[in-house]
Amino acid sequence: MKITGPVRALGAMSGTSLDGVDAAALLTDGVDIFGFGEAGYRAYDETERAVLRTALGCWPGEPAVEAAAELVETAHAELLARFDADLVGFHGQTLAHDPGGRGTHQAGSGEVLAAVLGVPVVWDFRSADVEMGGQGAPLAPFFHFACARWIGATEPLAFLNLGGVGNLTWVDPARAVPEEPGACLAFDTGPANAPIDDLMHARLGRDCDRDGALAAQGWVDQAIVARFLQDGHFLKIPPKSLDRNGFAGLIGAVAGLSDADAAATLTAAAVAAVASGKQYCPVPPGRVLVSGGGRRNRTLMSGLGAALGCPVEPVEALGLDGDMLEAQAFAYLAVRVLRGLPTSCPSTTGVAAAVGGGRIASPGGA
Repeated sequence: MKITGPVRALGAMSGTSLDGVDAAALLTDGVDIFGFGEAGYRAYDETERAVLRTALGCWPGEPAVEAAAELVETAHAELLARFDADLVGFHGQTLAHDPGGRGTHQAGSGEVLAAVLGVPVVWDFRSADVEMGGQGAPLAPFFHFACARWIGATEPLAFLNLGGVGNLTWVDPARAVPEEPGACLAFDTGPANAPIDDLMHARLGRDCDRDGALAAQGWVDQAIVARFLQDGHFLKIPPKSLDRNGFAGLIGAVAGLSDADAAATLTAAAVAAVASGKQYCPVPPGRVLVSGGGRRNRTLMSGLGAALGCPVEPVEALGLDGDMLEAQAFAYLAVRVLRGLPTSCPSTTGVAAAVGGGRIASPGGA
């Protein structure tokens, strides 16, 4: 498939929060955004979440992986079949992420989806970056750069995604292209929703702390937050990335606290992680635009506003969709892959040189 102008791409994302599959259409040539299309969501039910939780941390060939991959493929096919698109960017479900070690593992086959949907599918976005010494994450920064241009930004700003893990992209939209030195800096800040969601599931059988209501009732154990910030992750110079369960010990750290105090402490830890990361921005961002489920957590957002010293707003304030930004990013990256453009660079993932990741699966299997 040769790209000569804007195409209608469909991106899909199943994130570390394990809530479901997002899909969003984007009109782009892989450089500029020309328009946003419809979006959709397919939730995982509790039985399906249990299948995915069982497979977390597993690598190809391990017993739980096949069931997880089949579930991911089925859920994506059900949702993506509702759309009309020229091609699909399919991220899959991250089960394990160990750059510098075993690599990275996203469950789900783009070849299966291409055969089912009848359109080209770009997938396996992270492996090439990891193989070249990169972290393989985060991968949305080049799209964030395009979004900064789309909203007309002229000064440095930051995009903060609060999913299971938090990741921040600092962008200077005055630069020519995202891979240019000084255009982007990106890194995982630390745990965000994942520990809070896991706490709520384990203690109260809920999927999240809706609106941050429970955390708002509790007291923060500052000693736990201080110990959390002593982790070596916060001393590493970006780029850097994390596995969803990279701070699994946090749940144990709050085991002796009440439900409300535990939620408040985990929320404060997420805020502290982002605040710690701000020091690595080349210049302080003039504003921070937040996407992901965490932007609905009022306690988390108010904490960020107090800690960062600049306006902290949901991306909707600039006309973007905070639920679909990551899905849109993989639509954008899919077009870049087809055009042979880079999808990551040293300042976003630590890769040795700008690299275009992703594999292309055609409907005919060629």
